[in-house]
Amino acid sequence: MDMRALTTRRLSGWLFYCCLSIGLVSCGKQQTLQGIFSQPRTPHEAYARKLRQARLDQTALGKDWLTAADRALRDSLVVSLPFKETGIFRADQAYAASYRYAVRAGEKISITLTLQPASADVHVFLDAFELDPDDRRLRPLASADTVARSFSYVAEDDRQHLLRVQPELLRSGRFTIRIQRAPSLAFPVQGKNDVAVGSFWGAERDRGARRHEGIDIFAKRGTPAVAAAPGMITRVNETPLGGLVVWLADAQHGQHIYYAHLDKQLVQPGQLVKIGDTLGLVGNTGNARGTKPHLHFGVYRSGRGAVDPYPFVRRPDAEPAAPRTAPERLGQWVRLTAGNTALRPVPTEARAKQAAMPKNTPLLVVGATAGWLRVQAPNGKLGYVPAKAVATEALRREALATHADLLTHPTPAAAPLDTLPANTRVAVLGEWSGYRLVRNAAGQIGWVRPT
Repeated sequence: MDMRALTTRRLSGWLFYCCLSIGLVSCGKQQTLQGIFSQPRTPHEAYARKLRQARLDQTALGKDWLTAADRALRDSLVVSLPFKETGIFRADQAYAASYRYAVRAGEKISITLTLQPASADVHVFLDAFELDPDDRRLRPLASADTVARSFSYVAEDDRQHLLRVQPELLRSGRFTIRIQRAPSLAFPVQGKNDVAVGSFWGAERDRGARRHEGIDIFAKRGTPAVAAAPGMITRVNETPLGGLVVWLADAQHGQHIYYAHLDKQLVQPGQLVKIGDTLGLVGNTGNARGTKPHLHFGVYRSGRGAVDPYPFVRRPDAEPAAPRTAPERLGQWVRLTAGNTALRPVPTEARAKQAAMPKNTPLLVVGATAGWLRVQAPNGKLGYVPAKAVATEALRREALATHADLLTHPTPAAAPLDTLPANTRVAVLGEWSGYRLVRNAAGQIGWVRPT
């Protein structure tokens, strides 16, 4: 029997009757003062701590789980938002997936996890991080497990974010992850949306002497300009550039919201308002005289000054496209139908930098998004290939000329799963570096060495 399979069985029994479950205490050891005052911050950290307390980090699967968690933070796949992918995890492998995506300051990022079956009693840990562009460190943003199944947060800067998805050990299942953007503020002109924006952040003003520090939202004169967030009115006055202006302090997000070129102001300093309350009426006062009526809308962050307000009020993402791949393909082996196909870190048609794989390379399907499969190559690398570039049927069927070991991996040091006698009939699922991936009559899949 494969040593990993034997370890899995022994570990399974111990985990379920000892202390692996999230809600259980450690195996009889009293907590130290250091443990009491250094409690984990996230469900993932709490679970990893229980593994170490039970010394399960010394087992093969325990080590693999911790290694997979760390590797996912270094080797994330790049996706564009909105994003939706269905994936699979298996009890015999430590699994962690990670997705890296770009965000804009002011966007509200919503992450939702769905498990199948919905009643599955399994914890899947979700952790979002911000990637610092200077030192490449990851700063934790938000976390959850499947008790919550979803969470959201507001992006503070234009950055790269990373989401890690990892189930607990010894669990099998299928999941669907969604990552979508929404505005963190309400739209500031009644009855309008971002289609009404006619002048954007950074546009030239005064023949290039300055840049536009906001967006202009065009509407009929007298259209209500409304509170985009709850807060307090801090200033109601008139300026040469802005004309009739209103300033709203948004304490929840640590920022001030600026309304300019109003035809009329309808609030007073110190007044508390809620989302949707009318602050004034759209006009063209100040240096906007002679232009069509519009609201100049600005956002000023504490300690940073003006920032682009468009991501704060843009329409939410539509529902991302569903995978067109049959869900039963998840967890199955497929093979490339053409040569020179690269394993891509991004599910797009852009030319990949990775080395191309030869025709008939077998790939394990671990996830699916619209038109793409996330796969694991025989060398362990993860990436995307077009769904149309693979086939599910066997390459050929043959009888083994001599007896052969059925191996776990296409390497000389791989452990044998079984020994196949000479003349055993097998289906060849693919070929890699001289090895053949085969399936015998009993449905067992493994690698056969070159003869």
